[in-house]
Amino acid sequence: MSFTYAQLKSAIQDYTDNSETSFVNNLPLFIRLAEERILKTVQLSLFKKNASGSVTTSNQYLAVPSDYLASFSLSLAGSDGDRFFIEMKDPSFLQTYTPDSTTTGAPRYYAVYDVDNFILAPTPDAAYTAELDYYYRPTSLTTGSDSGTTWLSENAELTLLYGSLIEAYTFMKGEQDVMGMYDLRFKEALASLKQLGEAKETTDEYRVGKVVRRKT
Repeated sequence: MSFTYAQLKSAIQDYTDNSETSFVNNLPLFIRLAEERILKTVQLSLFKKNASGSVTTSNQYLAVPSDYLASFSLSLAGSDGDRFFIEMKDPSFLQTYTPDSTTTGAPRYYAVYDVDNFILAPTPDAAYTAELDYYYRPTSLTTGSDSGTTWLSENAELTLLYGSLIEAYTFMKGEQDVMGMYDLRFKEALASLKQLGEAKETTDEYRVGKVVRRKT
C-alpha cells in the first residue's frame, strides 16, 4: 500500500470524519508536521548528503545547507591536508567553552547557531576546508501534485498516516483515547521504519576527534 497526496488527504478526512473548511485547508500542514517528526526521529541513510565548504581565519561561522535536517559528521582539514572530526554540542556548551570569541585555535566543537549558520569553537586560527555529512530534508509530499508520491508515502505510508492523524486530532482537540490509539500506532509504525536502517551511529569512533592522515 502507498499513498498519493490526494489519497492521504482523503484518508485523514475519512479517519477524522471532518470536512470543515478550516480543517481541509490545514491538511498540508498536518502532513508536513508528520514528515518532519518522522525525519527527525528516524535518520535513514538514503536521506544523507555530503557538502563541502570553507572556514576562514577568525570567522567562527560556517553556512548550513538549505536542506539541512541533522548532522552525521563534520570534519576540517588545514593546509597540511590532515583531516580531523569535530564534535557537535549545544550552543550553550560552546559559550561556556570559549566565552571570549577572540580566543582562536583549531576548532573542536560546533553547534547550530541559527537556521543559516553553524558556530565553531574555538574561533578558527587558520583557514580550513570543511566537509559535512548530513541528513537532508527531502521534498514534501505537499509540494507536488495530487497524484504525486514520495519515498515516505510509498515506503512509510502507515507512519505518515498516523503521524498526520496525530497532528489532525491535535488541531481538532480530539478525544484523548483516540489520540492515544493513533500515537501508539504511530510509534509501532515508526519502530518498523527504523528497521529499514537507521543511519545515525551515536558511538561512531570516527566522530570524536580522530585524525585522518592524507596519503603521501
